[in-house]
Amino acid sequence: MQQPAPWLWDDLDATLAEVWRCLGAGASTRRSAFHHPTIATTGPDGAPRLRTMILRGVELEIRRLRLHTDIRGTKVAEIAAKPRVAVHVYDPGMKLQVRMTGLATISHGDPVARTAWQNAQPMSQACYGTRPAPGTTIAAGGDFVLPASHSPELAEGEANFAVLRIAIETMETLYLAHGGHRRATFAWEGATLIRKDWLAP
Repeated sequence: MQQPAPWLWDDLDATLAEVWRCLGAGASTRRSAFHHPTIATTGPDGAPRLRTMILRGVELEIRRLRLHTDIRGTKVAEIAAKPRVAVHVYDPGMKLQVRMTGLATISHGDPVARTAWQNAQPMSQACYGTRPAPGTTIAAGGDFVLPASHSPELAEGEANFAVLRIAIETMETLYLAHGGHRRATFAWEGATLIRKDWLAP
């Protein structure tokens, strides 16, 4: 991705708009760093758990990210227990780091999940038919079954398919520049932007 003009990072409103633009584009652009955010949850032992996921959609008007997950995975139970999560993206081409926090919700077996499933590619749907369940101990690396795309078994994965949505509450940006980095912070309460400040990098 081409690096935006330096002046953009000296304008708080422009910085915020650019990050949301990148997130929106990242949902549909596979080569974008914003397509592969890292999501952090809290494990039952209190330790943070990190994993890279695929950004599937962004609802800009309500600052909500959409990702897909397997209902059998540990992250679902972690979110049920502690729904506050963190999101991290770093784009080396833009020299931009974005850190966010928000509240996560899981949609499973409802219209939201059904619509997302119907819009998913067969190669993506196949992941949710994996047997045994994700995280199960197996004897060898290839000791699992993955349904073939377009096979009758593919539909069985819908029972395991869930939508993870994260309502963003805080965001911190860091733009790296030889002439001086630019670091900014933003926070929302409901629909209201309650903080918009520069931070020392």
